[in-house]
Amino acid sequence: MSMRPLIISLTIIAGLIASPVVACTRCMHVSTDGTVLVGRSMDWAEDPKSEIWVFPRGMKRSGAAGPNSLAWTSRYGSVVVSFYGIATADGMNEKGLVANVLYLAESDYGKQVAGRPNLSIAAWTQYVLDSYATVAEAVAALEKEPFTIVAPVLPNGIPGVGHLAISDPSGDSAILEYVGGRLVIHHGRRYTVMTNSPTFDQQLALDAYWKEIGGDVMLPGTSRASDRFVRTSFYIGAIPRETTGERAVAGVFSVIRGASVPLGITTPEKPNIASTIWRTVHDQKDRIVYFDSATSPTVCWIPLEGLDFGAGATVKRLPLAAGERYSGDAKPQLMPAEPYLFLQAKPD
Repeated sequence: MSMRPLIISLTIIAGLIASPVVACTRCMHVSTDGTVLVGRSMDWAEDPKSEIWVFPRGMKRSGAAGPNSLAWTSRYGSVVVSFYGIATADGMNEKGLVANVLYLAESDYGKQVAGRPNLSIAAWTQYVLDSYATVAEAVAALEKEPFTIVAPVLPNGIPGVGHLAISDPSGDSAILEYVGGRLVIHHGRRYTVMTNSPTFDQQLALDAYWKEIGGDVMLPGTSRASDRFVRTSFYIGAIPRETTGERAVAGVFSVIRGASVPLGITTPEKPNIASTIWRTVHDQKDRIVYFDSATSPTVCWIPLEGLDFGAGATVKRLPLAAGERYSGDAKPQLMPAEPYLFLQAKPD
């Protein structure tokens, strides 16, 4: 085994010891029949009172970042999972584009730029789902940095910083991070896994080191983001590409559950190590959002087929914040609701 990966891994490990290690995991499986599945876990120090929402096309949006906020109208309807009722954390739009935002302590969104609008990070995921049909389209637009992200403090006092993973029904994928004040995009079908700290380039280097060892020999087992990245990378790659349908959905759930942090494991001084609160799996071929609460033994799902995404259609919500439980198709339990407002950010 080459010493170079070992040197890289030791450098990364030293950085991890000196900085917080972050929660949440995302992975993607592509089957030979064209099925694309994305799973993610939401790990947090407390229950963020997440709920499932249905948003139609034609919604007038504000970037919630002061007088120079980005303004847009949603081109696509979406089914999303909220966060504290003030942010979109996860979701899929009617074109099958999926976006997942995960915590990243190293995020640096840079300073305001004259003439460039601002966008609260609470609205970042929703903006992408509202605006783009494919990863290629999103990357082409976002790499021009058309806005500056502003990261407010979350309701529990933790800075609202994160990076974004996007994928589409073709199996295309991209990871978007702001490092040193500039947007860094990793675009390609090979980017199937994302966790948290350190930045994605370092995660890839550490994963390469462990691949030289071989996952059938040994895998790192802690709840740290770097260890979850390596385990998830190995296990998502172990699902046969011929696995399709409900069995493939179950396979992705098995991987994301394997990367989850058991209830009760929370480190207050490191807000990034926390229990898994919920998990989702997005079927981008059949357009189904699966939701799995860590506090319930049941899984529910929302098929996008048959939902009214037309401009002017009613916003709907699946109540979950009070501990409601659903099993199977939960579309009949959706109810009309007023859309939540994104957490306001105050630019410098």
